[in-house]
Amino acid sequence: MRARGLGLLCKMLREVPGIRVGHDTVRGGRTGCTVVLCPPGGAVAGVDVRGSAPGTRETDLLRPEALVERIHAVVLCGGSAFGLAAADGVMTYLSERGVGFATPAGPVPIVPAAVIYDLVAGRRREHPGARSGYRAALAAEQGAGEVEGRVGAGAGARVGKLLGRAASMPGGVGSAWLRLPSGVSVGALAVVNALGDVVDRQGAIVAGARAPGGGFADAFELLLSQASEVGESGPNTTLGVVATDARLDRAGASKLAQIAHDALALAIRPVHTRFDGDTVFALSCGELECDPLSLGAAAVSTLRDAIIRAVGG
Repeated sequence: MRARGLGLLCKMLREVPGIRVGHDTVRGGRTGCTVVLCPPGGAVAGVDVRGSAPGTRETDLLRPEALVERIHAVVLCGGSAFGLAAADGVMTYLSERGVGFATPAGPVPIVPAAVIYDLVAGRRREHPGARSGYRAALAAEQGAGEVEGRVGAGAGARVGKLLGRAASMPGGVGSAWLRLPSGVSVGALAVVNALGDVVDRQGAIVAGARAPGGGFADAFELLLSQASEVGESGPNTTLGVVATDARLDRAGASKLAQIAHDALALAIRPVHTRFDGDTVFALSCGELECDPLSLGAAAVSTLRDAIIRAVGG
């Protein structure tokens, strides 16, 4: 592990108390889903959808004025809109364990989901479904498998697609964690499937569109020079989950999700385009007090590192 952010040891989203992460990779490792399980009592959650091409489920329930106070899992999927079916499997898994929002007919699990577009010509039927979601939830419960890499929802991810898929590079899943001086834990997980390039903390490109003669093309500079058009790469998306054991209400969780999008702006160039469905979830699953400004900075720092780590940076 490398020291990052505030100089603390970089760990994983699993370090946040009560949070569990699992993946299921399907179809020969070309797509899959990732499940973030909340504590059994659920987590206060918020979401902010910034890209113009999102694929989501149950995100309206995360509005501060909505009835439901807590959610029970977040599902991140490949397979474009088809992949949202993976959330059905997570709901089944939680229902079997009696986890969900109390209703007269029994608990109903609240499982928001978001997808990336990893479909390519000839493979449109390859997408995760309910069985994949169930397997990923079980892996999360068991703490099985790696958190990072070309796994789960990041198995088929690519980055730097401004010049088309052929000039792009592999994306993936990354995660990071830190503990603030107050004792509050903040962790993040990112699925990076971006149109833009990924840059490190020094601003150097670590993964992105490759130039015909070798090296990086620098997508942002190409756009400024009007020397390029978007290639035939299909829609793109970066998904993020930030979790903390600090106490937040739904308005606070929504604000944290908004702030966390700064990480995408710092680590991906360009970002939030009309070809991206960038979405960030924020989860509060503890009762610790924390200064909101420090918490926001930690969310940005960990999600930024998660994005960089998703491409091996």
